[in-house]
Amino acid sequence: MRDYDEIEDQDSQGISFDFRGFLFKVLNLWKFVLICIGAALMIAYFINARKQNVYRLDSLISIDNDQNPFFTANTSISFNWGGVSGKVGKIMTAIKTRSHNEKVVDSLQYYMDYLEESKYRKIDIYKDAPFKFIIDKSKGQVLNYPVGIRFINATEFEIFTAFEGAKATAQKYGDKSKEGISVPTKDFVKRFKSGATINLPFLNGQLVFKPEQSVKPGAEYFIQFSDFDGLVNKYKTDIAIGTFSESSSNILRLQLAGHNKAKIVDYLNATSEILSKTELERKNLYATNTIKFIDSSLAAVNNSLKEVTNEMNKFRSDNKVFDVSAEIAQISNELRQFELAKQEEESKLDYLSNLEVYLNTKTDYTNIAAPTSVGIDEGNVLNGVSKIVALAAERQNLEYTTKESSGLFKELDRRIDSEKNVLLETIDATKRTIGVRIGTLNRNVANLESKLSGLPEDEQQFLKIQRQLDMSQEAYDIYLAKRSEAAIVKAANISDLGIIDEAKDIGGGLIGPNKTLNYMMGLMLGFFTPMFLIFVVYLLDNTIHGSDEITRMSKIPILGLVGKYRYKNNLVAYEKPKSAVAESFRAIRSSLQFIFKKHSSETRASTLMVTSSVSGEGKTFTSINISTVYALSGKKTILLGLDLRKPKIFDDFDIANDKGVVNYLIGDGTLEEITTHTHIENLDIITSGPIPPNPSELLMSGNLKELIARLKQEYDMIILDTPPLGLVTDALELTQYADATIFMVRLDYTKKGMLQLVNAKHRSGELKNVSFVLNFYRHKNNSNYGYGYGYGYGYGYGYGVYGNSYHEKDNYSLFKKMKDFLRRL
Repeated sequence: MRDYDEIEDQDSQGISFDFRGFLFKVLNLWKFVLICIGAALMIAYFINARKQNVYRLDSLISIDNDQNPFFTANTSISFNWGGVSGKVGKIMTAIKTRSHNEKVVDSLQYYMDYLEESKYRKIDIYKDAPFKFIIDKSKGQVLNYPVGIRFINATEFEIFTAFEGAKATAQKYGDKSKEGISVPTKDFVKRFKSGATINLPFLNGQLVFKPEQSVKPGAEYFIQFSDFDGLVNKYKTDIAIGTFSESSSNILRLQLAGHNKAKIVDYLNATSEILSKTELERKNLYATNTIKFIDSSLAAVNNSLKEVTNEMNKFRSDNKVFDVSAEIAQISNELRQFELAKQEEESKLDYLSNLEVYLNTKTDYTNIAAPTSVGIDEGNVLNGVSKIVALAAERQNLEYTTKESSGLFKELDRRIDSEKNVLLETIDATKRTIGVRIGTLNRNVANLESKLSGLPEDEQQFLKIQRQLDMSQEAYDIYLAKRSEAAIVKAANISDLGIIDEAKDIGGGLIGPNKTLNYMMGLMLGFFTPMFLIFVVYLLDNTIHGSDEITRMSKIPILGLVGKYRYKNNLVAYEKPKSAVAESFRAIRSSLQFIFKKHSSETRASTLMVTSSVSGEGKTFTSINISTVYALSGKKTILLGLDLRKPKIFDDFDIANDKGVVNYLIGDGTLEEITTHTHIENLDIITSGPIPPNPSELLMSGNLKELIARLKQEYDMIILDTPPLGLVTDALELTQYADATIFMVRLDYTKKGMLQLVNAKHRSGELKNVSFVLNFYRHKNNSNYGYGYGYGYGYGYGYGVYGNSYHEKDNYSLFKKMKDFLRRL
């Protein structure tokens, strides 16, 4: 019971991972690991050599709420458009918009690349090209085809290209439209002079040599045009923007990556400049609207002034009246002041009426002119207009970053409606106040006109025209002053976007390829990939490779070791008595003596059975050589071929297999007739004989028992060459005649599952006094996992061949035969 438990424990240990064995397996395949590492490093080298360098540069911009230095409470032409936080979000969104990137790409003409052939690819040389191509935007340029430029001399060049088909796509960069064009189907070459107009189906413009750069004859460059929309989308995706730090949320960092640092610098700086210009235009929108309003009023006053001046000149010419008395002039002057004041009030009233209509009919309130442009200085009106414009601007900014369905729009619309209602009430009250003032001015005007009613008609007409002339002149001066004020405010406006640190190539900025990382990744992949493959193969490998595996999986002792040795036949111990293989069998013979002493038989003979799990493990080879070393030691030995299904031992002794054990068992021959004396002294052989239809039944007959009993009386050593235990049950029937059993294990061939079969047979008592002999053993210093030396017989039999002998229905194909042959190699 104790032995059974020990073997069970050993079987459990067999399924544990043998890290030491795996380590020696790796050491055995060190060349494969080194080859993989070398290949991975070579791949990393080619990746580093072929990949273009990728650079990332950045710039810093600030978003401030810069107040106009000329802003006053009276002008009120500038407003706070939503605060700094609103501007930051708007600008961060604007940079990622298509419209903004279209402006930048179009201004820099990045849809045209200047290329130069390098070792692995065409590279973008941008400003380093010794020429400049001036595009004719009204005509199409072929897309995605490199058009070659070859310099002939300092004034001439050739255009060459080769198209894959007769059709291509061209784009007009004026309106960005595309069209299909016909292109040359053969190699195209044409010569031009510098500055000459190029009109080709696929290229239109002028190529001008740069005077500051020398032209090398024979040098070749390329021009390639890209789809405008695709390029804009690429830059829109690639450009990155974010806050510089949490404490400086109004400072933004622009970043862009690419292969050409000069192009990155220009794109980032152009982005900042266009943003700044756009923001300034937006900031000046209120002042611009005010100036437009004043200009329209000023034009009307100017026309009125011209008409009155002409009327005065005509009146004087016709009536010869050039002046009036001082008293009458003073009354006329007072009347003029009242009429001028009335005119100003009426202008205010017209502005408020128009503003009221605007508020009731429009939804965009960012185009309202300043109330001070007509002299309105009521605080409620100014504050109301200021608030509505600010809220409208804030809503406009929100449209860049928020969906229309957002609740923020509803809240802003509610606030705008609330301010609009308050402003409309204020306008209504202000209009009533202005109406009262106009009524008072009308009464004053009527009183003064009554005083002048007694004057002659020509003097009254003169005074009337004079008052109109003075009023028109004063109104013109007032509007002119207002316009100058608005223009000063607009000119003094500065953009809320400031450039803190513009993009600049100062070296560095390289972000890829990370050559060191690629080499490290190559080294890791080159090391761990073969390690993983070896690990998988090691886990899936169910063959026995070393003696340590056997001792770990089974308690059955190892009797001896037989090395690998190539020889023409199986008679190694006889024909090569000094070989290591012969010595191995002598060592096995010595070990067997201890087993036979423990299990002494009644007769002088000892019986040894040699079996294995499957064919090709060296069973017959061992039987022949064990018999040989016993015979050479002076013991009378007989080798009994009990492998009735696939007999083989007669080949090596060059004897016939006409009669053998089968004949004796069926009563067709005597012992003397079936026994053959070999050329080896003291060694006789009984071959198996013709293959019977019922081998198992013959081995179970009483005749075999009688045969073994007779042999024990005549011989000192009986060697039983039996069928493989893992294929048929014949060997189990023969264990009753064996004093000791050798189970052959061929390293790198025998499956581990066969050991479990032997263990099970041993536990059940079907196999007694069994020992292992390891065939194809290689002596090494690393527990059977490294390269070493060894000896053995020269050939073996594959599993398929032998298995076919026991399983007649198996179809043994040519493919299997070749596979077995390669395995033996």
